[in-house]
Amino acid sequence: MSIRWVIPGGGAEVSTREEAIPAFLARSDGFLWLDLCPPEEADRQRLREAFGFHPLALEDAFRARERPKVDAYPDHYFIAFYAVGYETEDGLSLRPLHIFAGPRYVVTIRSQPIPEVEQVIARWQGPERQRVPTSGSVVYDLLDAVVDGYFPALDRIAEEVEELEERLFAGGDGRLVEAIFQVRKTLLELRRVVAPEREVINLLLRHELPVFRPEDMAYFQDLYDRLVRLIESIDLYRDMLSGALESYLSLQSNRLNEIVKVLTIASIILMADALVAGIYGMNFRYMPELEWPWGYPMALLMMAGISAGLALFFRRRGWL
Repeated sequence: MSIRWVIPGGGAEVSTREEAIPAFLARSDGFLWLDLCPPEEADRQRLREAFGFHPLALEDAFRARERPKVDAYPDHYFIAFYAVGYETEDGLSLRPLHIFAGPRYVVTIRSQPIPEVEQVIARWQGPERQRVPTSGSVVYDLLDAVVDGYFPALDRIAEEVEELEERLFAGGDGRLVEAIFQVRKTLLELRRVVAPEREVINLLLRHELPVFRPEDMAYFQDLYDRLVRLIESIDLYRDMLSGALESYLSLQSNRLNEIVKVLTIASIILMADALVAGIYGMNFRYMPELEWPWGYPMALLMMAGISAGLALFFRRRGWL
């Protein structure tokens, strides 16, 4: 448990004792930031006693995979958000961030370290910060840092999409379809996170509770616009992958049609040769050419001539 009490004039008082929370809340100046990473089961009851959080909100805050959302209570917001990371080898990683925001405090709960949150904490507790933070400014900085982390992940996915397209037009390989489906699955998972988060910011923009100041709304509007742009980019890359997959399947179908056409022409030519061989392979004793010395070369010449004629016919028709 990390408790930061930011005071006017810069600087911050840091404590790890939960007994300090009521004393901080009783003061008339400053701003309280409580960070739990990772939270313990005993912290749930402590938060309920110190802040009066609703049990359902606390249950969601201690849940690993809660859907992104915002719940409004009489004197605070509960926000569920996700920081993301993406590596080609490990795929998409989701790191939950739960925030309780009241008029003079913010409580962050995270089950694992989130670099974006650590950066915001270091920036806010520095002595160069001359003004006391507000719930709106802290929540905006947290969500802003998290949303900024989406763009590098999306850029890496975009590079994979371009690489898959290059492999496609280079001829492709047996694992191309699997790779396309894997990237599409990653984009779908990312959209399932970003789309609800857009609605989270939209609900905060309604300013239903006096937790955030009116001047904070312009910053949340900027967050909303960036999330909309993210969703549009995700949909664009999904469409590109769908088009690449359709192109790949179309190319494979055309190649299969070419192979089938060649095999069909070859079978027709061989059927004509088999007709000649079948006629002269009959075991009748009295056949006109049976005793002819040039019968065997003539049969071979006839088969060659028929094959050449059929091949020429198919080529002139553009089928070969």
